Parts: sequence; structure tokens; C-alpha cells
Amino acid sequence: MALFALSAHADSQSEINHLLAFVAQTSCTYERNGSFHNGREAVAHIKKKYRYFADDIKSAEDFIHYSASKSTFSGKHYTIHCPEQKPIKSQTWLLNELTRYRHSLKAK
Repeated sequence: MALFALSAHADSQSEINHLLAFVAQTSCTYERNGSFHNGREAVAHIKKKYRYFADDIKSAEDFIHYSASKSTFSGKHYTIHCPEQKPIKSQTWLLNELTRYRHSLKAK
């Protein structure tokens, strides 16, 4: 049982690391409470929240929910603005990437 828990944690951490890299490298703009940020700026903020909520985060989905989807203070959802696309909630954007990433691992 402990080995499974360690493996699940390692998988989650790998997924979280992938999502952080995905945000850092994006050409999209992250909107947070009406201000716009590039990927690296967004990652810096997300990492702060990740550290703050670390005890509550058990999965990549938890990471997205607690660290990268909405403002803790205002409750406003973060929005992603990508060239030639409609704005999308960051939660949806990251869940889509997580799904794509998981499928790419299964294909290997």
C-alpha cells in the first residue's frame, strides 16, 4: 500500500511539474484579477499558492484547483488569452493539457 502511495505521489508531482513548465512556456497571457501576466510571471504566482496549499494538494487536479484556477481573495477565475482563440478559464485550459499529457504517456 505504501509503495502505491509513493508511486501515485510521484505521478502527481510529475504531472504538476509538467503543468508548471507548460504555463512557463506558453505564448498565451494569464489574466488574474484584471491584470495580465506572461507565463513566467504566472508560474511565480502559482508556485506561491502551491506552497501555501501544499498540505491540501494530493493530485494534479488538486494543484489546478488550489493553485491555478482562481483568486483566493476575489474569487474571480483566472483567464487564459491565447492568440486567435476565445479566452478560456485557466482551470479548463490546464485540465485539457493534463488530459493531453496523460494520453501522451499512455501512447508511449
